[in-house]
Amino acid sequence: MRPLYIGFVIWLAVCSGAFWGCTREKPTQADGTSHLVLVVLSDTSSDRDSTGYAPVSGAKVILSSEYGMRIGYADEFGRAEWTSLPSSEYSVTARAPYPGDPTIQLVGTLEKIEVPPASSVVETVLVEPTSSTGLVINEIYSSGPVNNFFFFFDQFIELYNSSDETKYLDGMMVMRVSGNNDGKGPGADEGNDGDIDGVTYAFKFPGKPGEHNYPIRPRQFVVLASDAVDHRKTCPTSIDLSHADWEFYNQYSAEDIDNPNVPNLINIRSDRTTDFLINLVGDIVVLSSGEDSVWSDGIDIRTIIDAVEYHGSPTARKTLDPRVDRGFTLSPPRYSGMSMQRREPGYDTNNSTLDFEIIPHPTPGYQ
Repeated sequence: MRPLYIGFVIWLAVCSGAFWGCTREKPTQADGTSHLVLVVLSDTSSDRDSTGYAPVSGAKVILSSEYGMRIGYADEFGRAEWTSLPSSEYSVTARAPYPGDPTIQLVGTLEKIEVPPASSVVETVLVEPTSSTGLVINEIYSSGPVNNFFFFFDQFIELYNSSDETKYLDGMMVMRVSGNNDGKGPGADEGNDGDIDGVTYAFKFPGKPGEHNYPIRPRQFVVLASDAVDHRKTCPTSIDLSHADWEFYNQYSAEDIDNPNVPNLINIRSDRTTDFLINLVGDIVVLSSGEDSVWSDGIDIRTIIDAVEYHGSPTARKTLDPRVDRGFTLSPPRYSGMSMQRREPGYDTNNSTLDFEIIPHPTPGYQ
């Protein structure tokens, strides 16, 4: 019965002549002659009075390809449509609120949808309830500003609390994972023992996990600066981070800058004497609860709150364990002044390929 039912729902959506609200980005994208229909459905078989699948009206549908991003909204039949598409391989994410619980979202993804030239393609996106702790890495600025003297010390990581309750940063750890290159690679579970390996830098917030001294309020952005100074004084094309919420400070370095007006994350690796800096175009950034602080034997996956892998090439080898991040986001060029940010604040499907996009300039604190 269920295959027949889902087929009927798709047929109804495709054949309907109802208006659907698809919006497009600015018309800088390539146009083509292809046509794509996406039908967003949710599994309602667990509902007492339901017979199977139901269309998800109003779902936000994000279509991504080498030509950029297009956004559509499903109509009452769960249908979103794009015309004049260029031939390409597309990725899709659909997202809608879960009725009655703001901490849960209905999320579905499709990858590698082939749309040939002058074709008409129909696909179904099944969305499922997805919960989150609410605390995510929202932006990573690693590329450095436009300059010709290799300046990139204005890096920052931005956190965001997308939940409706206050979270606490006490004892949490922020890590760069770029080691373990002789094994499965950075962030892989080398011994299949439930952790990720290759931690290069590990800095922690003050306090212990579970304490309640350093809150991050609902819908609040928190900026973690490599150096919390006004970098425009050194490089005019850079940014002012003197008002960052936190600063990475390496107490084992004689040269690291410390803004006394900004609280510090402290280095827990005494063998690392340089500042917390990440690779300009390819790296892994991890936020963990801090319950497992023994970095040398790997960080337990169960303690990882969020992690993002990024690379400069779409053909780069993915190494971070897929239980932590199923994809990786593309990074902007070195010294481009561009940044990587979630498509929407807090938007998290556990797949950075779909969750992130490159933006023209950094926005610390979601400016």
